[in-house]
Amino acid sequence: MQKLLSGSRGARIGFAALLSCSIFHNAAFAAEYIFRIEPANPADRTSEIYAPLMVYLQKATGATFKLEAAKNYHNYWRDLTTGAKTDFAFDEAHLTDYRIQHAHFEPLVHTAESTSYTLVSNIDLEKKGVNGLVGHKIVTMSAPSLGYAILLQFYPNPVLQPDIVSTATSWRDATDRVFNSEGDAAMIPTSLKDQFPNLTPVKTSREFPGQCLTASPDVPADIRAKVKDALLKLDPDSDAAKLLFELGVTKFVPATAAEYVGSQEALKNFIGYK
Repeated sequence: MQKLLSGSRGARIGFAALLSCSIFHNAAFAAEYIFRIEPANPADRTSEIYAPLMVYLQKATGATFKLEAAKNYHNYWRDLTTGAKTDFAFDEAHLTDYRIQHAHFEPLVHTAESTSYTLVSNIDLEKKGVNGLVGHKIVTMSAPSLGYAILLQFYPNPVLQPDIVSTATSWRDATDRVFNSEGDAAMIPTSLKDQFPNLTPVKTSREFPGQCLTASPDVPADIRAKVKDALLKLDPDSDAAKLLFELGVTKFVPATAAEYVGSQEALKNFIGYK
């Protein structure tokens, strides 16, 4: 009888161990990584643009990626500063530096193209430059987008300020609003400026390193390495080159934290910055 009980107990223990291993395996297999994209477009458009990239990364790495498209910059900044779960983030320089310095994210790759912003207008400023737009409406995306942050730097004097209309849903929407007489100027990425020759450049910011993909320190090192390698292979000779076209970049290059040091200073005037 004792042998029978011992055998039964051993079988139960063996089954429990097998079940535990099975659960662990399934949990590992079902691991999902949250991928956040800076909201330079409406959420539905962001999802549309980046969905193929999620599929590509899943095939290249064997991991699963869930795209979280924020409604606007306010929500995105709130999630960043409150520590909302984020495994990968694709941000402009100021937010990249913030993640690196405050959350110890690792920079993986960035776009080969550097980033700058240009203030453009469709009115005659009589060679007054940025001061010619004091009191005029300037359309841009909301805080803390890099364009908005730089625009504040263009107008450091609190007495000489434009009327900043930060309701644009994308950078292209900012120019559309100028053409629709909803503003006299727009703050847009310099890369977009040449598409609108009828808008006069007023001032261009300094250049920042390109938009960067960073990874949380909680992401396993092998997954980080696989994602980085997969993105570096997205070049004009690969079958996935069309993804680059959709993303609006020529290629990705390796990124380092040193490239972004100091960029977060653009955030210091915004609530939530520490």
